[in-house]
Amino acid sequence: MATPYDFPSDLLAGQEELHQVRAELSVLLKRLPWSVEPLDGCRDDGGWRKVERPASPGWSADEQAEVEKLRRREHELAVFVTTHRYWSQFTGPDRVDARSRLKHACDRAPGDDSGDDNEETDA
Repeated sequence: MATPYDFPSDLLAGQEELHQVRAELSVLLKRLPWSVEPLDGCRDDGGWRKVERPASPGWSADEQAEVEKLRRREHELAVFVTTHRYWSQFTGPDRVDARSRLKHACDRAPGDDSGDDNEETDA
């Protein structure tokens, strides 16, 4: 049976916002051109893997500012979550387990401990 953790509300909120910011950043980066600066396209058929990129118009100043804002917020939230005072009560494997469970705490309904104990965790 999974060990229940009583995560503080500010820690849960920080983790949830971190997930949201990372999702927003991912969507934005997939939408933007591959290069921040305007660059010509390139093609390399000679290697073990074919590489081909179209010309990139670069990112606008607004797009660069939006990426920077999201990256800054992601960093702030990651620091908040990983240095929260809640973690001081755990050591070793218990701390690792608690941090892993926090990452998925918002995925489940409250009181639902039916999650797979062996599921992989992401950063």
